[in-house]
Amino acid sequence: MSSDFTSRIQNHSATIGVIGLGYVGLPLALAYAAGGFKTVGFDIDDKKTSSINGSQSYIKHISADSIATAIQSGHLAATTDFSQIREVDAIILCVPTPLDEHFEPDLSYVVSTIESITPHLRAGQTISLESTTYPGTTAEELVTRVEAAGLTVGTDVYVVYSPEREDPGNPDFAATNIPKVVGGHTPACLVAGVSLYGSVFDQVVPVSSTQVAELTKLLENIYRSVNIGLVNELKLVADEMGIDIWEVIQAASTKPFGFKAFYPGPGLGGHCIPIDPFYLTWKAREFGVHTRFIELAGEINRAMPTHIVRRCADALNQHKKALNGSKVLLIGLAYKPNVDDDRESPSYELLDRLTAQGADVDYHDPYVPVIRPSREHSHWAGKPSVSWDQATIQKYDLILISTWHDCLDIHELAQWSKFIVDTRNATAKLPPELQSKVLKA
Repeated sequence: MSSDFTSRIQNHSATIGVIGLGYVGLPLALAYAAGGFKTVGFDIDDKKTSSINGSQSYIKHISADSIATAIQSGHLAATTDFSQIREVDAIILCVPTPLDEHFEPDLSYVVSTIESITPHLRAGQTISLESTTYPGTTAEELVTRVEAAGLTVGTDVYVVYSPEREDPGNPDFAATNIPKVVGGHTPACLVAGVSLYGSVFDQVVPVSSTQVAELTKLLENIYRSVNIGLVNELKLVADEMGIDIWEVIQAASTKPFGFKAFYPGPGLGGHCIPIDPFYLTWKAREFGVHTRFIELAGEINRAMPTHIVRRCADALNQHKKALNGSKVLLIGLAYKPNVDDDRESPSYELLDRLTAQGADVDYHDPYVPVIRPSREHSHWAGKPSVSWDQATIQKYDLILISTWHDCLDIHELAQWSKFIVDTRNATAKLPPELQSKVLKA
């Protein structure tokens, strides 16, 4: 049976289904469409499916032209009708896996998606989970439900786990030139998974099990979390010593071996780094293991917004003002530069904490013109970005740079502002007369 699936992939007669048309799923669907496969994108949000079918993009770094090309070629369509699952040969799940209020895994999106597709599964299909999760999820949540529906995994259908490695807005990496790790539930499953991803990805990295693939993704992001936690802690020490941590990092980066630069910030953002480590710490407790190193890094990173708010208060004190009652403008709502992705952005934590301290807070972000509804930040939904002009910016007692986009003009901001707290070293190249307005945080 797996040879039949492999043959359909090789001759491009297979239909690919991608569930979840967000920052991971939409680029993946476009990659398969560009590779000559008939591709169906599934999402519960009819605004997304309507946008795609209308050749419109709702993600900044994905062009409407790329969607239009895929639609016009006949290789891409989007739908909210999950009964069409029976018509596809491969099903790739790209749905969110957030944490709940107790920092424990929330697999509700994964589970509800699996339960919505199992009535429509048929023999010969390959199912891949790409959502970041703890080791064992694919076997415990996906395989068990598929087999409860009467299909034998490894014989009737094939189940794999292949962690997403999307880096939104990074022009150096397209969806298909990042090596793709794949683990199968059985050897036959792995063959099907390698065939599925090898058809569009430049390099496929097979591993021995879905659990290995799941832990691979966690390691990648725990590595980043721990190193960011380290440099965030060093920043606190450097501040007390009157040392510029950015200059230290720049100097250390000249070492040609044994060092990789990580940078401090106001906290962690995005769909991976703030979340993934806790998936492992949660699962490790099942085996009686306390992941102290990982949890410590998480504590340091989660504490950074508190440090930033304290620095804002210090900056205002220098001007004989209290944080309570001051007007503060936060620059950058997205979690990283030059994207419109605000998932898990520490900017929201800063908005909450500054407001709780009595500040009157607005934000400016050209890529997030209005705060969108979300489960975590519903109380901010509908708040608009203020305009970028001298009259507007001069009204604020303090400017807080949380994320810096390349399209913004730091010289204009410095000239128009009373005082700036800079968490991203965006002000590094300002002349000395403007540097006097800046407090690094």
